[in-house]
Amino acid sequence: YEVLADKLKRDADALTAIRTAAAGRLAEKVTDELRELAMGGASLVVDVLYADSYGTHGQDAISIQLSSYPGAEPRPLGKGASGGELSRIMLAIEVVLAQTQQAPTFIFDEVDAGVGGAVAETVGRLMKQLGQHRQVLAVTHLPQVAACADHHLLVSKAAANGQVSSQVRAVLFALGLQVGHVDV
Repeated sequence: YEVLADKLKRDADALTAIRTAAAGRLAEKVTDELRELAMGGASLVVDVLYADSYGTHGQDAISIQLSSYPGAEPRPLGKGASGGELSRIMLAIEVVLAQTQQAPTFIFDEVDAGVGGAVAETVGRLMKQLGQHRQVLAVTHLPQVAACADHHLLVSKAAANGQVSSQVRAVLFALGLQVGHVDV
């Protein structure tokens, strides 16, 4: 029993060391991306903590937090970030993970909420960068983001006779001018 317990501890400690190093790299790279997304003073904090017991994936509990400005106490993402900030944080994490992960599709629902101008252009550019090697689907209301896309779909909703229906149409462009729709 003691031999197995010692091996379990050594293996779990080795896994913790690997996770701790990866957590530091992830936090650093995501924090760099956040600067481009108008969250220059924010930093992501990824802590690898010892759990009370061993589980099927080691002895660690992972905590992802946000420090909103230099010197701010890191808080759990759900408590330390607005909806728009959460979307940008997720985009930054996806951009970083896409460098090592091979997820075939990324879906962003209004990742540009609460931003405009240059930040919206950066959001569009980052999503286009992701789309070079995988499929990216994004819901946006901002032309700066939409302008970075290769294909556009227009989603509309109509109410008639007490019923609501939705329609999705491909938008065709020629020389930057809308020339027609194709129902899909």
